[in-house]
Amino acid sequence: MTTDRIPTHPSPAALPHPLRRHMLAALISTPALPALAQFRVEVTGVGLTQLPIAIAPFRGEAQSPQKISAIVQADLERSGQFRAVDASGAVLDETARPDVALWRQKSADSLATGSVTRLADGRFDVRFRLWDVVKGQDLGGQSFVVTQGDLRLVSHRIADFIYEKLTGERGIFSTRIAYVTKTGSRYSLWVADADGENAQSALSSPEPIISPAWSPNGGQLAYVSFESRKPVVYVHDVASGRRRLIANFRGSNSAPAWAPDGRSLAVTLSRDGGSQLYTIDANGGEPRRLMQSAGIDTEPMFSGDGRSIYFVSDRGGAPQIYKVSTSGGNAERVTFTGSYNISPSVSPDGRWLAYISRVGGAFKLHVMDLSAGTVNAVTDTTADENPSFAPNSRLIVYATQQQGREALMTTTLDGKIKARLAGQAGDIREPDWGPFQKQ
Repeated sequence: MTTDRIPTHPSPAALPHPLRRHMLAALISTPALPALAQFRVEVTGVGLTQLPIAIAPFRGEAQSPQKISAIVQADLERSGQFRAVDASGAVLDETARPDVALWRQKSADSLATGSVTRLADGRFDVRFRLWDVVKGQDLGGQSFVVTQGDLRLVSHRIADFIYEKLTGERGIFSTRIAYVTKTGSRYSLWVADADGENAQSALSSPEPIISPAWSPNGGQLAYVSFESRKPVVYVHDVASGRRRLIANFRGSNSAPAWAPDGRSLAVTLSRDGGSQLYTIDANGGEPRRLMQSAGIDTEPMFSGDGRSIYFVSDRGGAPQIYKVSTSGGNAERVTFTGSYNISPSVSPDGRWLAYISRVGGAFKLHVMDLSAGTVNAVTDTTADENPSFAPNSRLIVYATQQQGREALMTTTLDGKIKARLAGQAGDIREPDWGPFQKQ
């Protein structure tokens, strides 16, 4: 086995990509650890043009199971677009008209106020209002009546409202991420809030689970399971837990990626010899081969408009990223900087390509401007994996190692603002950022 061949997601013993081989070896040898469900969010870095905002403590939140204002503030800071102004000690709620001159003195451009009230039936009434401090204008607000279990979701929706009002773009805080952990001898597929909290196990198996991929409607996850002692592709309904077998052909079945219309998937199959790209109906059936290649083609990813598939191939001698029309035909090389580029992720708006490049033995997240062709390294870590864009194309989630431990990170596209979503214990990998939630 050569060490410069690209990942094809076969059995762990056959994985040729040295980083993935190293990571899976680490998985196999990891001792039993407590199940990972909660994350600690640490935001680092300073952006160039951040909007200063004050999030006043919500009236009544001291008695609430969730501190709404803190969750909202963490969401906005993690986006890289906002800088928090200290609002501790402020006594305000959504009914109060704030002293805008006071908040201007604190250098805040905007202010959010609100309240949390526990109702007699045990539910919570959550209300908030957003103010433009500079203009002294009421920018509107919302109210929610929810169970305790939905308090975090409400907090994320408040952050979405604020983000959209102040930036003009849709917020991504109420979206979800999927990722895989290994605890002891069991692998788990998790679905969590975009900040990593509120994780729910979608699947647990004694065999590896890899390559989770959200469907465009956010209701299903495709993934690869080794439970039949070989890689097989399933599609899993997140709400019901039901799943269906999509690809179980001779050889390896791996690397599922959804078409934007949700009707089909691209997969990597070795059924006809070598690892090649196919498309297959989302309900299964006979796959259609995209093209003929003498090399290994893998890690497909649809463009946002559904017209192209980006993928990794060693057809030129070393792994690089290419793209091909979804109808097939000739492939076009995309990456020319660096000799080893893998794991492509295309932003939903079609402007950016995130991928992992091997630089002097280190694996680093890079971002390419697809129109200009310019490339920037955005991390200082050395074991980055599996980038995935937020649905608004503004953030990337990826797996890496920090201080010898696995971690999920988010970063802005320029790398200036990063947030570590770090579990107390366990191996964390294979993140995929889900689509916008239906409103």
